[in-house]
Amino acid sequence: MNNDQALWQWSATEIAAAVRRREISCREATSSTLARIEAMNPRINALAEVLAQEALDSADAADRLAASGASLGPLHGVPVTIKVNIDQAGHATTNGVLPLRNHIAPDDATVVAHWRRAGAIVVGRSNTATYSSRWFTDNAVHGRTLNPWNADITPGGSSGGAAAAVASGMGALAHGNDIGGSIRYPAYACGVTGLRPTAGRVPAYNPSATAERSITPQLMSVQGPLARSIADLRLGYHAMAQHDARDPNWVPVPLELPMPAGPIRVALFRHCAGVPVHPAVAQALNDAARWLQAAGYAVEEAELPHFLEAAELWRTLINDDSRRSIVAGVEQHGDEAMRRSQANMLAGMRETDRDGFLDALARRQALARSWSVFLERHPLVLMPVSWQLPAPQDADIGSLEQAQALIAAQSPLLATAMLGMPGLAVPTGLAQGIPVGVQLMAWRFREDLLLQAGSAIEQAANFSTQPLFHH
Repeated sequence: MNNDQALWQWSATEIAAAVRRREISCREATSSTLARIEAMNPRINALAEVLAQEALDSADAADRLAASGASLGPLHGVPVTIKVNIDQAGHATTNGVLPLRNHIAPDDATVVAHWRRAGAIVVGRSNTATYSSRWFTDNAVHGRTLNPWNADITPGGSSGGAAAAVASGMGALAHGNDIGGSIRYPAYACGVTGLRPTAGRVPAYNPSATAERSITPQLMSVQGPLARSIADLRLGYHAMAQHDARDPNWVPVPLELPMPAGPIRVALFRHCAGVPVHPAVAQALNDAARWLQAAGYAVEEAELPHFLEAAELWRTLINDDSRRSIVAGVEQHGDEAMRRSQANMLAGMRETDRDGFLDALARRQALARSWSVFLERHPLVLMPVSWQLPAPQDADIGSLEQAQALIAAQSPLLATAMLGMPGLAVPTGLAQGIPVGVQLMAWRFREDLLLQAGSAIEQAANFSTQPLFHH
């Protein structure tokens, strides 16, 4: 730990350890982060709501608890941000949608409750896309979030506010969620780490919800953390992944499972028929493969079974399911950009009938079986986050060709989400001044394998968001 650094630059792990040793107070860590937010947020608009007084009150309460000698949680005193699409008591769960501007949450969502119980201090609410449904972060309620590296490229979406905030020092940890890349793509675009846990690993429930989520979000949507390091990511994830009876899909699997017999085999999935790969993405995969090999992993090239079909099935299931909910909402309440994005997403997708939808759900099981068998031999897959570098702002609302090229580039995000798989985005460096990185994927509930391999890549890459700290 560098004592010359301001506290907002410290990692979550360092802050929690220093608070436990009574070397710093929670108020000091929180005040430092709030000062950083004051300097940075007006420029990049990562946080839709800054909770300065509430955060300081929470920090004072956390300091009183520390002074009492009580046992402290793993995130005690750590400043964090929460995405505006989940409930935080007393605040609007806007989801970037105008009619929800005053949709005040009566209670905390499960992950917010878990992080607070672990001692985290919520400093702000991070921005999202309209209905959290784009790989860009912009909406008519809170405006556009910029990428702190380069304002011309997306910060990712829909958790772009979360990624931009954590990359630029506005909180050591950020909460995000992911149904089609909404944690991993922003992490990739902003040069931070992001974990999409297995469906069923982190409990999810919004007390303000007026209806149950439909079947595809139940199967594919997850809550997870973003951070500037793997150690912080692990800390945030472990604190999130605790039991809550309000989510009956939560599965009580240990966070650490027995390691496969070594050396662990890694499938390097580096190209896919008909999909162009950016040279910098290919280079990032080669670098990560070399680093994993040096760390004792056995890396071999292999193709994921039925990969493009899995990505296409995500579109079939998500689009058909959302025709009953989000599609109509966007037509009525969406901003013009969201309407164009949705039109491009739906273009050429014929609507399935009841039997077609049920057949697609059944086919999902067959694809999952083929991946399960594949991952028996290769417990880890090294693959892109996207086949292309982070997209220029609004690439999804230009021409239909541009939008379709973007969707094709995102197949590594979609195929994995469709099967409820865990995925980890890890930065490897910069290409043309823009962050680039890789994705690690494992079988369900093997986040421990992802974090271990991610740590090996992180150490070798030695990449940091520190350059942003001098902006």
